[in-house]
Amino acid sequence: MSRLVRRWLLTAVGRRQVLYDTIGVVMVCLVALGGVPQGSESPTEAVRGTVTRVISILEDPALQDRAKLMPRRRMLEEVIAGRFDYAEMSKRALAAYWTPLTDAQRAEFVELFKSFLSDRYAEKIEGYSGEQVLYLSERIEGTYAEVRTELHSSKVEIPMDYRLFLKESHWHAYDIIVDGVSLMKNYRSQFQKIIRESSYQELLKKLRERTSGPR
Repeated sequence: MSRLVRRWLLTAVGRRQVLYDTIGVVMVCLVALGGVPQGSESPTEAVRGTVTRVISILEDPALQDRAKLMPRRRMLEEVIAGRFDYAEMSKRALAAYWTPLTDAQRAEFVELFKSFLSDRYAEKIEGYSGEQVLYLSERIEGTYAEVRTELHSSKVEIPMDYRLFLKESHWHAYDIIVDGVSLMKNYRSQFQKIIRESSYQELLKKLRERTSGPR
């Protein structure tokens, strides 16, 4: 595990945030939204539909064999990578450091961040063990929406708020709030610390190290 990931896990988010990383992240990667025009499907319906699709992969008997681990991982990554708006997430994660980047540098970071998140989520989602998601409410303001849910298991109840925006008639995820903690704000804090203490190039190096292992 890279120093970047270790630092993230050891922040003062608390025990519930660590629990989110090991269990709750199962549903974070299910926020893969999109593909539905406004008016034909609500944000909640989009979340629910994608959750169903991803869980079907996890529970597919034909994919349970150990030999199917990597094909199943690729399927999960495809769902994850194909639905997040990684450009918007990258912009929010870098905040002020995004502005001075050239188009080429932005494209480079988006790809690295995409690989980092996809790899991380695919690893964690494989720990799915039947957690239940309750859909509580949704709020829409113009082209933005928030879907409130709770992740239930035999031991915990974790609130999760999915933040989405409408782009080209599709709902896309750009952040998730787990037990009051913003995923993007958390990454932004960690990334800014690395840049301030070292450099932007050091951040790129750490992201590459995290995603350069066997695929």
